[in-house]
Amino acid sequence: MTQTVPVPQGLPMERDAGPFDPPREITRLREARPVSPMVFPDGHEGWLVTGYDEVRQLMADTRFSSRQDIGILHVPYETPGMPVQTEPSPPMPGMFVAMDPPDHGRLRKRLTGAFTVKRMKQLEDHIIEITERQLDAMADLVPPIDLVKEFALPVPSLVICELLGVPYEDRENFQANSAQLMVRDQTLEEKMAAFIGMNTFLTELVTRKRETPGDDILSDLGRHDDLTIEELAGAAFLLLLAGHETTANMLSLGTFALLEHPEQLAELRADAELLPGAVEELLRYLSVADIFFRYATEDLELGGETIRAGSTVVISLLAANRDPRRFENPGTLDLHRNARGLLSFGHGIHQCLGQQLARIEMRAGFEGLLRRFPTLALAVPADEVKLKTDMNIYGVHELPVTW
Repeated sequence: MTQTVPVPQGLPMERDAGPFDPPREITRLREARPVSPMVFPDGHEGWLVTGYDEVRQLMADTRFSSRQDIGILHVPYETPGMPVQTEPSPPMPGMFVAMDPPDHGRLRKRLTGAFTVKRMKQLEDHIIEITERQLDAMADLVPPIDLVKEFALPVPSLVICELLGVPYEDRENFQANSAQLMVRDQTLEEKMAAFIGMNTFLTELVTRKRETPGDDILSDLGRHDDLTIEELAGAAFLLLLAGHETTANMLSLGTFALLEHPEQLAELRADAELLPGAVEELLRYLSVADIFFRYATEDLELGGETIRAGSTVVISLLAANRDPRRFENPGTLDLHRNARGLLSFGHGIHQCLGQQLARIEMRAGFEGLLRRFPTLALAVPADEVKLKTDMNIYGVHELPVTW
């Protein structure tokens, strides 16, 4: 029988349980009612889904639409100054993560071959080489340094730029615009300026790729005549944004978590065979890409609740990955854990296309960092590390370290 619990007014976001844990209110809601009604800041009633089984079921069911043009998008955050709703608008061409079948499949299948496990394995040595070069540059610096600036952000940026065929010298432009797009509390003008800047840059780039293709993913996409320039730019937008933001945050926040769990860190240093499992556990434990939206296209049953057609549904992957019904002692970082089944890359047709690439980058990054800097330590007290509580992908703004 469903417990009677207070209905949350907006989505609880305050990291009051610690820098690596879900907000206490999110955890309480999951334990009491994994599919909870919630009230958005504009008074609209929707749902918050926090249970592992319920999130997995929802993300596998395409009747929960990913499109943002079928109803008003009700922003769930309790952030001052944030608009409470935006009018429906068509999805950006090529942005297949916000599409449903069959449009989603038409675009995604063009990229599936570029991100196969086999192809990613073939790239592994080169990714290690890129990582080692960045570690060489870091070793030449005098500590303390900001690990985000000198390592965690450059490595995935270099990798995704090379894969897509994006000039790395343009990184300051796209990194600034993509970071701005991740800011939770911003004006529409700020967001649109970043969006237009990024889209203009990528439209010009894919136009050149179509005219003079090279040996890269965007050139491969450009050879498909059925894809418009607008679709190519949209796909490039998604791949570039997702291809460096999430991994950069995992490398920096993951390092912070390891430094704050010295016993686990010591075990990882002593046994390199722990590394693949450690990456999976860090992905589960941190879940930096946490909040996702779906929209019910018909009356649906989920977790014993009836979700009416047109309802906005908010998903917390972090809460699901911390569900004790799925993972024993889920609030504990345990590098020996079998974290199989984690939902950090999503589930269903929208499961992250680049997840194998991200895993390779994280394995190379953590292995190289811990090997090259055996005395790595925080250069400031842990409570002074600036957390990305203001961003849509969680992490740290800076991670001052020394060795």
